[in-house]
Amino acid sequence: MQFLALFCGVAPAPLPYPAESHELPEVPSQRELKFLDDVAKQFLPNDPTPSLDEIQRQPDVKPQGAPERAPQHPSEPVRVVVFGTDAALSAVLTRLMRIDALWIEIAFCPNGDSVAAQNWQLDGTLSEAFEGAVHPVPLIRDDAGIAVAGSAAITAWEGGPITGEAIVDDATLFSPGQAVGAQLIPTTNAPGLAAVRIEKKLFRTRTVQESLRVGRALQVGGIQLRIEVDGVSRKRAVDKATFYRHLRDLQVVRPGK
Repeated sequence: MQFLALFCGVAPAPLPYPAESHELPEVPSQRELKFLDDVAKQFLPNDPTPSLDEIQRQPDVKPQGAPERAPQHPSEPVRVVVFGTDAALSAVLTRLMRIDALWIEIAFCPNGDSVAAQNWQLDGTLSEAFEGAVHPVPLIRDDAGIAVAGSAAITAWEGGPITGEAIVDDATLFSPGQAVGAQLIPTTNAPGLAAVRIEKKLFRTRTVQESLRVGRALQVGGIQLRIEVDGVSRKRAVDKATFYRHLRDLQVVRPGK
């Protein structure tokens, strides 16, 4: 097993496991994560499995069910251990997704509160990260090519009620003027994501649990929307956005059957 320890805005510490360590900013850029491309090529120079384009062109693509183990067989298993925030984890997942190297195992040691750690039921210990078993989960991404590690949010760019509509698969999440936002999280099993509406009552906002919708994709359209993934906002307002399950699953070190 080849271990890579990525310290994202966290001081590197001696590890009781053999690992190649990398010190990175709190939220590393895709350029700063480019060394992962070389790691993938080193341990899997040629991927014999169908590419994403080939999968999409297949006339009989089966609907995605329970997340599955990666079909690739690298020369040696590779595990990336991310030390940092959900935003750092999102950046790493995004890089692996973009280079189609999701066969690489992912472990996470959160720095502070973490929705991803809560979703994956992690205890955050080194022994879990380096010795734990892999249990695949769906990967949720947006139409800008950003992977969601813990959660994503949709709000009006300047705040206030959203002028727009959001749909999860075939079910309406909110209609114009009905919400001040929505939050989604990836699920650990099919279909892939769960989302709730956020409303404002008097001076407080609250998630409306009875609005819960579960599906494979969320589509939103409206006026001047803010899209945030793991606390990182897009730089510009948008009029539409989509979150959906990626064709490949994450290979996550976490508790499971």
